[in-house]
Amino acid sequence: MASKKPASSSIPRPQVLTERALSALERFSHIEAVSGIALLLAAIVALLWANSAIADSYEHFWNAELTLGLGHFTISRSLHFLVNDGLMTVFFLVVGAEIRQEISDGALSSFKLATLPIGAALGGVAVPALIYTLLNFGTPASSGWAVPTATDIAFAVGVLALLGKSIPGSVRVLLLALAIIDDIVAILIIAVFYTASLDYLGLVIAAAGLLLVLIFQRMGIGKAYAYVLPGTIVWFGLLKTGVHPTLAGVVLGLMTPVNSKPLREQPLDTIGRTFQELMERFSHAEQSPKAVAKPLKQLRHAEREMLSPVQRVQMGLHPWVAYCVMPLFALANAGVSLKGINLNETVAQGLFIGVTTALILGKPLGVMIASFVLIKLKVCELPDGVSWPGVGLVGLLAGIGFTMSIFISGLAFDDPGLLAAAKLGVLSASSLAAILGLVWGTAKFHSSTGRPVAER
Repeated sequence: MASKKPASSSIPRPQVLTERALSALERFSHIEAVSGIALLLAAIVALLWANSAIADSYEHFWNAELTLGLGHFTISRSLHFLVNDGLMTVFFLVVGAEIRQEISDGALSSFKLATLPIGAALGGVAVPALIYTLLNFGTPASSGWAVPTATDIAFAVGVLALLGKSIPGSVRVLLLALAIIDDIVAILIIAVFYTASLDYLGLVIAAAGLLLVLIFQRMGIGKAYAYVLPGTIVWFGLLKTGVHPTLAGVVLGLMTPVNSKPLREQPLDTIGRTFQELMERFSHAEQSPKAVAKPLKQLRHAEREMLSPVQRVQMGLHPWVAYCVMPLFALANAGVSLKGINLNETVAQGLFIGVTTALILGKPLGVMIASFVLIKLKVCELPDGVSWPGVGLVGLLAGIGFTMSIFISGLAFDDPGLLAAAKLGVLSASSLAAILGLVWGTAKFHSSTGRPVAER
């Protein structure tokens, strides 16, 4: 039998330091506020780049085309397209998975639980849209009415995390549920109002991809890599249809199972059995690859099935979305050249004022009014731990439109001047909403004694 010499004594010092550094980095990456900071830094870099001495390189870089060819067949797309229409599909996949999880056992799992966040979200969509429309009615900017209706989940939750543990967990759940519903509404708005004429052949292709997903699920295929092909087919089908292809991510996320596939043996039982089998084989010095390959494979399979597919999607993709996809999106879209904006023009000025007013004022007003009406009508009640100052905080942070608002701006405006004014309005309003949320949260939930003000 092999010697039982402690493994740690043979680990090189550089490896120990590397493991500690990676462990610290992993813990750091799971702090929600950090992803919000990464998003903010990317936006700042984009703004500085687009207004620097090398501003021309910003447009040249993101408009540079990448070409993929096979024989006579070639396809060319810009980096901007790959980020907005390609990588953002992964973002929407995570959003769809979060929605599926909340519908299964979260804040949207019953009508009673979902009533307040649904009502508050709808109020937070309707009032900003109304304010923007009133300020821009009859102008070329009127098509951007949906720009201030969205809420950026990652940024809003990240700002909330900066306020620390004095904020009740139920306030965070309310904000997350509201933002998720907000995204559902934004996705429906994109599908209905910002989609060109449909190519029905694309719908057939997308349906074929979805059918392949269902077949794979019925076959018990659990590895994520197997779904890349049908997911790509759905994405291409929607692109050909004329619907924004990122909606493929939402559809696939909503189709992700919330339960692990049926097994002949419970995962924990499999882990216990294969662990004992491995111990026995190693104790008999049967350490050849053939001797341990099968139990190791069973162990990996059981370990994977300990979590449901929808949980695996969120856990596996969240770091990539938070620290790669969304910062890249901000870098590609937040570079608003101030030289290209003329707010002295009536249309651009009305657009800018409409977006900022709708996000900063309309969002909290809509959330508060809808919540107040629903509670007064006894349709629902405030969740445990959520006070009216907490609802106000959720309303202020809902004004952080950022990612989704910039995304809709790109769909709403073809005119570069109007698009730049819309983006500037979104960035300004989102920044101010974040500051107001931090000030409000500090004033209402912190005291010199460290006890939340809202509880006194």
